[in-house]
Amino acid sequence: MARALTVSRVRVPDGKDGEYLSAVRELAGLAEARGWHLWVFRSRDDPRLFLECSESTTADSHRAVARRPADERRIEERLRSIAMYQPGAWDMWEAIRSDD
Repeated sequence: MARALTVSRVRVPDGKDGEYLSAVRELAGLAEARGWHLWVFRSRDDPRLFLECSESTTADSHRAVARRPADERRIEERLRSIAMYQPGAWDMWEAIRSDD
């Protein structure tokens, strides 16, 4: 199975970026310890717009589809209560190996 990636545009309300980034850092820490990755980027032109990149070793283990442990689910719920995920946020992309 190929690695899987989602790239999610996330709009964070004014004054909520600290709360959002704190939750992302917490989730990213759990992710690294559990074998998947989460990176976040902020738009240079729109400080309320973020990009979350989530990568897992397989599509079936990705945060968008796999059942997550309770601590991860709580953080995901917190993120969704703070920020708005834009349409297509959970489109799944799979890596293509160079020998494919």
